[in-house]
Amino acid sequence: MKTRLFLPFLFLCCFSAVFAAGKKDSQKPQELVVYAYDSFVAEWGPGPELIAKFEAKTGYSVTMLSCGDAAQALSRVVLEKNAPKGDVVIGIDNQLYSRAVEEGVLQSYKPAGADKIIRKDLRFSDDWYLTPYDWSYFAIIWDSKSTVPAPKSLADLTKEIYRKKLILMDPRLSTPGLGFVTWTKGVFGDGYKEFWNQLKPNVLTMAPGWDAGYGLFTAGEAPLVISYTTSPAYHVEYDNTDRYKALIFPEGHPVQIEGAGIIKGAKNLKAAKEFIDFLITEEAQDVLPLTQWMYPVNENVKLPPCYDAAPMADKTVSAGEAEVLEAVDTVLQILSK
Repeated sequence: MKTRLFLPFLFLCCFSAVFAAGKKDSQKPQELVVYAYDSFVAEWGPGPELIAKFEAKTGYSVTMLSCGDAAQALSRVVLEKNAPKGDVVIGIDNQLYSRAVEEGVLQSYKPAGADKIIRKDLRFSDDWYLTPYDWSYFAIIWDSKSTVPAPKSLADLTKEIYRKKLILMDPRLSTPGLGFVTWTKGVFGDGYKEFWNQLKPNVLTMAPGWDAGYGLFTAGEAPLVISYTTSPAYHVEYDNTDRYKALIFPEGHPVQIEGAGIIKGAKNLKAAKEFIDFLITEEAQDVLPLTQWMYPVNENVKLPPCYDAAPMADKTVSAGEAEVLEAVDTVLQILSK
């Protein structure tokens, strides 16, 4: 989330998966290059289906490149700012947004129909450097078949019964990881340091990204993990189980809003604008609930029944960007001792 935060990790970026199909139209630029994060590009993620639909609809050829997690995707865009190789970047969220704008790597574009279908509270700003495409709340997911009871608050996570029972993600690389730091700073204020010192014995590992961390959780390595309130919907739909529960805490939850933006200096600007337009249509948004496992921003999209397992938070929690950046450094120091 910010130059000092993510640039050191650029070397982790750029594992690529390419999805290119469709006919090339000689009247249009031939290729649209999209940067995204691993789970978006994965065969089980929304990327392949969205690309296929967009190519069939427009005739463009699309190359989608996976750059690790969202922070790494933004890092790549920043390092290429003087000679952009991509046209669109997907996955910059409300935690990364202001830094992306400060770096000057995004071009403002308001997609067609945005005012009619996107809730005002989900929009990043009136400048439209990013267009929101999905959202959810960060939450602790608990395995109800484990031997430990469900914690009832963030403070409960520090109890001895949860020794080595919690999986987190690196806040420098992972937006859920950063979201958890934001959560603790927003709830505890200056007392977050004491909280993390007490929490340290209960952290099994800090995984490099959501994919790795959640994979450890579902493999049974620990009964608690940071993820989203919408995560249990996946297990209801595909695993036919409700054993994994999103816990709602009375202190509130941070919200993540993910966005897509046009990279400043994009070579294929026309196609980039059409892709942003497409991303918020019902046709595209219908893909997200059962692939991205987040809420769509298009209010006309009906959620599948499995989302009954995705509880809504009663209130939200946030913290200032500068405070969170400082907290990230402090948290990493605490965990490294």
